[in-house]
Amino acid sequence: MNRVIHRLLLTCLVSASAFDILADEVLKARQDAIVQQATSILDTYHGEERNAERKLRVICWRPNDREYPADNTERLTRIMKHIQAFYADEMKRLGFGRRSIVLDLDEKDQLIIYQAVGSAPYADYKKPEGNRVKDDCWPVLKEAGFDPDRETVLIFTNLSDWDPDKLTFFHKSPYYASGSNRRGVAWQLASPELDTKNLPLKKPMIRDGEYGRISLGKHNSIFIGGIAHELGHALGLPHCWGHEEEVAAHGTALMGSGNRTYFDEMRGDGKGSFLALASALRLASHPQFSGSVKGFNLPARAAFSGMNARSQSRGFELSGKVNSTVPVYAVLGYLDPEGGGDYNSRTVCEVPDAEGNFTLNCDQMVIGKPAQIRLFALLANGAVSRWQSSFEVDAKGAVDLSMMQAILELGDFVAALNRKDTTAARKLAEALPEDGQPHTVARMILTGRAPGRLTISLDEYEKQADGSMLALSLIEPTEVKVGWGQPVYDYLPRGEVLLTSGTRLFTTGIYAHAPARHAYELPKGHGWKKLSGFCGLPNQRGGSVAFRIIIDGKEVFASPVLEGGQSEHFEVDLSEAGKVELIVDNGGDDNAVDWGYWFDPILSR
Repeated sequence: MNRVIHRLLLTCLVSASAFDILADEVLKARQDAIVQQATSILDTYHGEERNAERKLRVICWRPNDREYPADNTERLTRIMKHIQAFYADEMKRLGFGRRSIVLDLDEKDQLIIYQAVGSAPYADYKKPEGNRVKDDCWPVLKEAGFDPDRETVLIFTNLSDWDPDKLTFFHKSPYYASGSNRRGVAWQLASPELDTKNLPLKKPMIRDGEYGRISLGKHNSIFIGGIAHELGHALGLPHCWGHEEEVAAHGTALMGSGNRTYFDEMRGDGKGSFLALASALRLASHPQFSGSVKGFNLPARAAFSGMNARSQSRGFELSGKVNSTVPVYAVLGYLDPEGGGDYNSRTVCEVPDAEGNFTLNCDQMVIGKPAQIRLFALLANGAVSRWQSSFEVDAKGAVDLSMMQAILELGDFVAALNRKDTTAARKLAEALPEDGQPHTVARMILTGRAPGRLTISLDEYEKQADGSMLALSLIEPTEVKVGWGQPVYDYLPRGEVLLTSGTRLFTTGIYAHAPARHAYELPKGHGWKKLSGFCGLPNQRGGSVAFRIIIDGKEVFASPVLEGGQSEHFEVDLSEAGKVELIVDNGGDDNAVDWGYWFDPILSR
């Protein structure tokens, strides 16, 4: 690698193409070093135990008034072997060897496909109903001798309409996935025109209900690429853009928007899709790719400590230490700018040294955007542990790390809480500078978590204080209901106790997992003029909620539907108010991760 860099430094007058070649060599050398170190750790951990083959289970589902698409087994076999080869080729390109998903094939080398039938006709199903489809599929897999909750499962649904005469296509299939090293499920669609044989075709042109007028080949790129992409999620991969140098060299990351560019190069439509190094590193320990289930059931977690963030001329440097009972073979950073979901997350990768120390050079900035960094420690048994924070990048590219540094100051305090050492947490809180936000945050969390939490009534506050502001979280509501767990205040009732949303760290708050309602009675002549603050969800994947404030039966505030990491400011007039109700509704789907929260709700005179 040093020889390559030396060549770059000595090259002053080179053509653009020559410079690109040298840049590619630098990228490859850097990636090779990371892969070699990571695989060495993995090989040492797994040893000779690579004989526990985990296969992908495929099931086709149809509504009760439809048959399965024609030539289903042959087409899906071609498609899945194509995707298997794509993953294998990309893993090999990156230095991992031809590791890939393991298909369940019969004696004729055809895909074994299990079949399930829904209880209702086609017209009765809607796009978001993946769980309804899954409920029909799980008994079939169990009858075949599998525990679906310990498998990676791909469900193809017959919820699409292809007209071969009019060349039109429409679908209402569930089209998403989630998973980990232990289990995963992806929902996809089966349709007779989807076939790897059609990938090279620039004609005929068809009318796609979502993508408009496109070639049949592009249509296949989108939907076969979609299978490869959603399968990645079922294997535990998040969205990512990759590293800028990877994108310049190879095209579009599969786990970014690469589901839409899959084998575009066959038609001369561009560079196509690639597997980012960050994605390949995560797959390297998945049982499907490693051939090992060593430590599969261990409740392994990694602990981050000694974290430090330091601004650089471009971006910032994040260093720390990670330790676990299972070896950590890589640390990945996903730098996710605001907007675009997480599809545009830039990635940085490193292998910790023997003591667990690592340093990430976070130079993949998007100018003028607030952003999150999601840090993942990859454990050799396939498990992951996560740490996250936020930062901002101004219009000139300067990085503001103030929120991240505040969270880092609270790191040891949070770790003490998570190991249930309240005494240590209290000492760490007391050691924080009293004039800083971290000290106040820690004090409010300890107060909120204490048995018999101290609160104050508004009447008592009128008598005992002359302040002009009061945190609403310190007032006991007259009525309260939350959608999951128990009512809590000033902390998040899970491992990530800090109240963060987007790039903000909040000091106080009211937990309101949807559906939730908190009601407060203001005494006559109370003198409060307004209630203000933010409402939203903490930094997380998933969840969608909407917030409302009702005063004396009249709705005075309604937020849009907010998702993980989003918040909305509110300010309402209390001058004539008697009863104040804070309402949180789910965003129109289920409420599985609807961790609604009223952040820093403050009464003001």
